[in-house]
Formats: sequence, structure tokens, C-alpha cells
Amino acid sequence: MLDVHPAPVPAVRPDDPAARPGLSIVVPVYRGADTVGELVAALAKLEVAGGLEIVLVNDGSPDNSGEVCRALVASMPVPITFVEHARNYGEHNAVMTGLRHARGAYVITMDDDLQNPPDEVVRLYDHARRNDLDVVYARYAEKQHALWRNLGSRFANRVADILLDKPKGLYLSSFRCMSRLAVDSILAYEGPYPYVDGLLMQVTSRIDSILVRHLPRRHGRSNYTLKRLLRLWLNLALNFSILPLRLSVLLGLVMGTIGLVGALVVVVESIYERPPAGWASTMVVVLLLSGVQLAMLGIVGEYVGRVFLTANHKPQGIVRAVLRSEQRQAGRSSETPRA
Repeated sequence: MLDVHPAPVPAVRPDDPAARPGLSIVVPVYRGADTVGELVAALAKLEVAGGLEIVLVNDGSPDNSGEVCRALVASMPVPITFVEHARNYGEHNAVMTGLRHARGAYVITMDDDLQNPPDEVVRLYDHARRNDLDVVYARYAEKQHALWRNLGSRFANRVADILLDKPKGLYLSSFRCMSRLAVDSILAYEGPYPYVDGLLMQVTSRIDSILVRHLPRRHGRSNYTLKRLLRLWLNLALNFSILPLRLSVLLGLVMGTIGLVGALVVVVESIYERPPAGWASTMVVVLLLSGVQLAMLGIVGEYVGRVFLTANHKPQGIVRAVLRSEQRQAGRSSETPRA
């Protein structure tokens, strides 16, 4: 098998901490051509202690989001880094790429759909700084999503309560502020299946949340389909816990016990010359046990498959090009190709 993997994209953070802005804002962009311009314009007006930079990651968007982002680099007064993925890798992969190009002492991640109010950015940032926190999540009194999406988010948070070592009742959202310590720590993960919140739970216990507003979607529809949510749940369940394997063992023991009890019942019926259960009940038992076995094999196979793909260096994200406003202002070649 040909083992081909790209050279890792180096972080662009300067060695001198004094040269870093106070805050970087990472925005994964997918089908965001109608909203990302308004978002960046609103973020550029914020007064942020220590200065502000914006990192836009075009995650293989099929619309003209890339063109819009390039125009923003050329026109906005704040430092902007535009990173273009070679294809769509998923939101968490795009966030990880953005974090590798973020230079701030703190980093905020947010969606491109304007449902996270830009003016709440400063509140997250100030709360993290003043309380010496590594992670601050936004929580919402009411989420302006469709019912099925809200139910999916609640389910994911309940699963995270079981699988992740996170504070009880903490709501995990994509609108979060992270310290430089937290960012550098999670960037050590280079596997193809990142789950940012799972990584954060592994590196720090200084975590809090604040209540923020959540606005209705003004353009388009959510990019999260049921298929994407299932992928996210699998990343959560299989990349940061072996609980599914332990549940498989427990399920096997339970079904084995039921089978043993059933066998004793058949023996007793035979002793007293009573005919055992017929074909229908036998088929039900066979199908039940076969289903359980296939489910257990599927869980084990998913773990093995992920290990195989990681060992073969499946990329977390291939960067096609990087465009920075500092390069434009200096009159140098504005686009840096990446392997």
C-alpha cells in the first residue's frame, strides 16, 4: 500500500508572545457566502483588549464563499487570515485548521451563520481573562434551531455527560473561548477524527459557561444534516471513550444469561414431556442473538477501522492555500500555497 501523507502545516504563531493579538476568532465557512461578510464586518467593529484577528477557513464550500473571503482579506481593516481546504472535511476539522493559524492569546470559535451575535464575543473573552479560565462555553436560554436539531444537540450533550469527563450540566456549543494553553494542548492531536470538545475535556478543568443570546437563522438552512450529526456522535463516542466496548461486553453477558435460562427451561420441559417452544420462538431468539452479535462486531470494526485510517495517515485537513492581510499590506505575494 502506498503510504502518502502531506507534510504537517506549521503553526504561524510568532515566537514572541508580545506580538500576538489578544484575541483570534476562528470561523469555519461552509455555504456562508451570504452571511460571512456581514459577520466579519460586525467583528471588525469590536473593541477588544490586546487587538483582534480573524481566521476564516473555507471548508470546501460549494458556493462562492472562497471568493467572498478573499475579498474580505483585501478590504477589511482588521488582520484576516484566509485558509482554504482542498475539500470538505467537516466542521471540527476546519476548526482545528483554523486554530493552527490563530495567533491570539485567546481564541474564540463561532459559526458563520450569524446566529451567534458578534457583540457576545467580547463577553466570552472578558469572562475567560478575568477569571483565568481555559474554556468558556456559550449557553443559550433558547436555541433558534429546528426541533430535530435541538433534540440532536441535547442527545449529544447527554452522551457527552456519560462519555466525557466534563462538568455536570455543562452545555457544549461551537461558540466557545479558549486560552492559548488549551489551544496548544489540543493541537497535539493530529488524527483524522477530531472532536474539539472531547479534546478540551482531556486537557483542562478550568471550564465555565455564560448565558448568551441565540438569533434565528436569516439566510439559508442549517448545514448539519442527520448524516453529519451521526458522524459527530460517532467521533464523540468512539474517539474519546471505550465505553461502547464495555457496553458490548455487558450486552453479551446479559444475552448469554438469557440463553442459559432458556436452555434450562427447555430441559425442564423435556423432563416433564412437554414439547419445547416451536419454530417461531426459535427464529426470534436466533435473530435477536444474531443482531446483537452483528452490532457488537460493528462497534469493534469501527474502532479497528479508525485505528487503521489513523495509522495510514488519513489527513485531518489538506490546506490548498493561505492568504493573509498582512502580506497584502506589505506588498508581498499574498497567497501561500500549502501541501
